[in-house]
Amino acid sequence: MVITSRTRNRHTYPDLPEYQHAEGNSTAHLKSSTLGVSETIMLVGGNLLLGTWQDIYFCEFDGPRNRHFYVRITEEK
Repeated sequence: MVITSRTRNRHTYPDLPEYQHAEGNSTAHLKSSTLGVSETIMLVGGNLLLGTWQDIYFCEFDGPRNRHFYVRITEEK
């Protein structure tokens, strides 16, 4: 593991002596905050506007468990 900013993140890596989180899912929260929890993707002609090498993935960091997905489609005016 390469730690790029020990000063800023010194309490976020379980292998460091300063790590103070032991409730069991802190790493899941950190991964989720790094990747984000929502995304905005345009629709064109009823299709998702994704690049050639782009895809949509669901990453489960604290599971498995039941999840709900919410999709909102808004119209540009």
